[in-house]
Amino acid sequence: MDILSLIESDARADAGSLFTELAVAYLAGTRDGVGPVSTPLDAGEIARRFDEPLPTGARPLEEVARRVARDVVADANRLYHPMYVGHQVSAPLPAAVWAEVVTAALNQSQAVWEMSPTTTVLERRVVRWMCDLVGWGEGSGGTLTSGGTEATFTALLAARAAAIPDAWTDGVGAEPPVLVCGEHAHYAVSRAAGELGIGMRNAVVVPSAGHRMDADALERTLSDLDLSGRRVMAVVATAGHTATGAFDDLARVGEACRRRGLWLHVDGAHGASALLSAGHRHRVQGIELARSLAWDPHKMLLLPLSAGMVLVRDERELAAAFSQQAPYLFHARGGEPSPDMGPRSFQCSRRADALKLWVALQRYGADGLGAAYDLLCARAAALHGLIAGRDDFAAAHEPECNILCFRWRPAGVDDPQLLDRLNLELRERYNRSGEGWITTTVLDGRRVLRVTIMNPRTAPAHLERLLDGLSRVGAGLH
Repeated sequence: MDILSLIESDARADAGSLFTELAVAYLAGTRDGVGPVSTPLDAGEIARRFDEPLPTGARPLEEVARRVARDVVADANRLYHPMYVGHQVSAPLPAAVWAEVVTAALNQSQAVWEMSPTTTVLERRVVRWMCDLVGWGEGSGGTLTSGGTEATFTALLAARAAAIPDAWTDGVGAEPPVLVCGEHAHYAVSRAAGELGIGMRNAVVVPSAGHRMDADALERTLSDLDLSGRRVMAVVATAGHTATGAFDDLARVGEACRRRGLWLHVDGAHGASALLSAGHRHRVQGIELARSLAWDPHKMLLLPLSAGMVLVRDERELAAAFSQQAPYLFHARGGEPSPDMGPRSFQCSRRADALKLWVALQRYGADGLGAAYDLLCARAAALHGLIAGRDDFAAAHEPECNILCFRWRPAGVDDPQLLDRLNLELRERYNRSGEGWITTTVLDGRRVLRVTIMNPRTAPAHLERLLDGLSRVGAGLH
């Protein structure tokens, strides 16, 4: 059969159903919380099943689908399993999952309007909605990104353009400005300092209080920098720290920046979705004082990867970040504002990821997505309550969103270093058991267990099952 015949055969509904049925079966098979959450196999064992020569001839699509089910799906992490409470990766909303098929089939490139006439306009509308939620006016704007790391990099590129207008052509010079951030800031911030030529040594770290940036210490740091004559390119605050989910005091940080005329960037990759929440919106009070914002709808708005976003209070500052001309792609239109998204994006070829966010908002509404946010946060609060009623675990903090760190402390073990080793080994053995899946981090110098609840299916009974399972696995260690 020639290639065109194969393409036409694969374009039929029955061919597509081979793969949609895999997804439907996965969603159904994880509903009741039975079966393993992840694979017991190591990377080498999985690699051996794909150790094969490059395929040169066609195979029946049914055979390919069967192999996807057997070799890929069967040993993938089951994020929709209610006992998966690991990383900040969502159990994605089904309507948004189905929208991905349309996005892939249309294959629109968001670089320029003529390559994506409907989805470019749709992205601009979604961005407008999100800017309105932040509290910014008509001059604001932004673009979708691959995630929060790209969004923060892009925002700080705009901050660099504002601080050093000639940096694009002349570089940052011998005395670049500094970047100020909290000690628990995401690694994307220090990475951006290196990527932008500012240098990681010029990232000034403000100490934390209660796992969030100490606003008093920030005031002292900014005053000291001013007295020493060092320019500040930007201050980075965080809404939803990765380790604990804590929120910086955006109102105080924003006011400190406003008084000094400094660029405030908010890394809201995880926590900016509180803007849709009736119960948690107060945690991002002051976010409107920012000049730029990173936001990941693929986290707490439960979209499939990837769907990040960078927003700016003044859209012209985002356009100024990319001082390049490409006459083969970007066309002047007689002085009228360009509808093209490419000139304000780090990427050129880019999927129409705004479609799945638009579909999710159409299907569930902003109130529905906000209710999902509240539900996930309520589950973390419930876990905190369960831990408070037990002697074998201790919470490391009170949850502000859907993230909670805690520590296993078996009876008779008081040595902190031994507890560090036991908690690390407990996490590894528990995950290998298939009973559930959690993460770990170091907090205040001590190894802790970390839970991020990203699945609305996770109920209080699953949280009790989590603690009982950890305790049972830990008994074998102790």
